[in-house]
Amino acid sequence: LDLSDAKKQQFDSLHDCFVRELRDGARPVDPSPGTLVSPCDAITGSCGTIRGDELLQIKGSPYTLNELLRDESTTAALKGGIYATLRLTAGMYHRFHSPHDVRLESVCHVPGGVWNVNPSTLERIDRVFCRNERAIIRLRIEPGGQLIVLVAVAAVLVAGIRLRLGDAVVDPRQFGNGPVPSTHFSKGDEMGWFEHGSTIIVLAPAGFTLAPGVQAGIRTRAGQPLFLRTPTS
Repeated sequence: LDLSDAKKQQFDSLHDCFVRELRDGARPVDPSPGTLVSPCDAITGSCGTIRGDELLQIKGSPYTLNELLRDESTTAALKGGIYATLRLTAGMYHRFHSPHDVRLESVCHVPGGVWNVNPSTLERIDRVFCRNERAIIRLRIEPGGQLIVLVAVAAVLVAGIRLRLGDAVVDPRQFGNGPVPSTHFSKGDEMGWFEHGSTIIVLAPAGFTLAPGVQAGIRTRAGQPLFLRTPTS
C-alpha cells in the first residue's frame, strides 16, 4: 500500500484509508483536447474495438453491449466504437475522475450480484460485468457532444459506488433510471469513488482509438491518455 501521494497519512479507519484523497498534483492530466484520459488508477484488462456490439471479458469470453447497458439507444450509439476495462485492486487509489470536459447526461443503476472481478473469476465465470451491480454513467463531451459511457461495476464485500454532483455526494441507487442534476465536469475533476475495489469499463463511439501503449496487463493512472480522437472525426 503506497501512501506517498495521499493527502493525509493518518486515517480514522480502514475505510477512511481506502477512499483516501490524493495530494494536489499527484495525478497530472493530459491536456490535449483530442485525448480521453483514464478516469482511475487501474490494471488494464480487455480493450480494443467493439465488434458490432460485442466486447471481451477476457480472450474467448464475450458479452454484449446490450447485456451490459440494458439500453438499445446507447448500444446503437456505441456499436463499432472502442472500450477499455480498468480493474482497481484493493491497494489502489479508489476515486475516479472525468476523462474529458463533459456534461453528465444520465445515471442508470442496475442491481445485481457482487462477483469478484479478479482475473481468475473472469476466466471461470462468464458475463461477470453483466451480472454485477453497476452504475451506467452517460456523458457528453463539451464541445462536440460525443457520447462517452463509464460503467462502474461493483464487486465483492461492499457494492458501494458514490458520485459527486456539485457539492453533493450521492448513491446512484437513488436515481434508478431517472433524471439527474445537470452537472459539468472539467477534465480530471473527481466524479466519485468506490467503497471497495472494482472495475470501470470506458466506452466511446467510433472515431476514437486506443492511445499508444494501452493494452491488456499494463498499469495506468488517472489522467494518463486512454483514447485518442482520430483525425477524421
